Amino acid sequence: MDIENIRIGIVGLGYVGLPLACLFAKRYRVDGLEINHERVNNLLRAQDDTGEVDAATLTDRLQGNLHLTTNAEDLRDCNVYIICVSTPVDETNNPDLNPLRVASATVGGLLKKGDVVIYESSVFPGCTEQICVPMLGNRSGLTFNADYFVGYSPERINPGDKEHTVENITKIVSGSTPETLDFVEKLYGSVLTNGTCRASSIRVAEAAKVVENTQRDVNIALMNELCTVFRAMGISTTEVLDCASTKWNFLDVRPGLVGGHCIGVDPYYLIHGAWSYNVYPRLIMEARVINENMAYFVSGVLTKNMMNRRVHVVDSRILILGFAFKANCPDTRNTKVEDVYSCLRRITDHVSVYDPIVNRDEVAQRYHIQLLDNLEDHKGEFDAIILCVGHKEFMSMQFRPLLNENGILFDAMNVLPDADFYL
Repeated sequence: MDIENIRIGIVGLGYVGLPLACLFAKRYRVDGLEINHERVNNLLRAQDDTGEVDAATLTDRLQGNLHLTTNAEDLRDCNVYIICVSTPVDETNNPDLNPLRVASATVGGLLKKGDVVIYESSVFPGCTEQICVPMLGNRSGLTFNADYFVGYSPERINPGDKEHTVENITKIVSGSTPETLDFVEKLYGSVLTNGTCRASSIRVAEAAKVVENTQRDVNIALMNELCTVFRAMGISTTEVLDCASTKWNFLDVRPGLVGGHCIGVDPYYLIHGAWSYNVYPRLIMEARVINENMAYFVSGVLTKNMMNRRVHVVDSRILILGFAFKANCPDTRNTKVEDVYSCLRRITDHVSVYDPIVNRDEVAQRYHIQLLDNLEDHKGEFDAIILCVGHKEFMSMQFRPLLNENGILFDAMNVLPDADFYL
């Protein structure tokens, strides 16, 4: 396929798809498909609720090569399709491939001879060729690697990160044939500033993606476990890690809540893939258990310190600072602050949450939690405050006036200079 005569259709315009669409639209005609009508209407007004693309950039692309739609038929003239839908887990932590199946079926109904489909969604090794490719063929009636071709280039978006953007990271690329790999590499290389990394197969590229986040998950789980050990010993975990990090090859990973749609999800995809080969990755599985239970540990640390300070825990008033799954990001998907909230609600009905950057209506709808709209009206109200998310907005705020006379400030992120105690 001539790279100069391509028209790209991007399916899914969330954290991954929108920045990618804006990047490709600098050079190519891009048609973006999103099933959420409200999301498309906001984007057409140059409003990106995810905060990944600024209004000026979005306006410029919309006035140029970027066209947004909720109608799949508007992508029929495309010859390259890039699928960027979410790959969550269900209530039992098994992969939920429904969004991927729907997207594959949709694109399959649009395929023509010579078209290329590229997947960016995080999956277990083998998923693209075992599950997605057959759906493309069944819907299109075309023959794989004869009539249509498939590539895989896993997303590496880090929500809220303005330094490591899609344009300046190294992109892993793979293809179902050598020629497809060459094309995918050339396509992405035409808009990236830091080049690509060629994988010998789609399965290698899929594995590389889940390993990136599984490694982080395991490392954080180790620190979380050490945190429980050192707290039992009466030793400051922060001080221990500060000392240990003076060694040149020490990996300075800190304990904390592990949520979101990447680190808290991708290991489950790898576990699922391993199980299909009768392999039981015990370390990865145990890391997930440790990190999933960290909210209970954090809540327990708070209540224990409240009792030690002779603060009456039952019916106390507690304020949680932050509800996003990570700092400086409005995304609340799979946030473990919800678990902290649930734990504390078992003790007292008076648990409030404040987060200045998340969508309050979305939190109310998804989690049935009404966030405070301000803190000014709550001076002297709380028996305890716990910082769960280290938003930069919090760094310049004073929280002591919100506490009553015996109230305590617990910093679970180890970023506030005047906290009464830390994780």
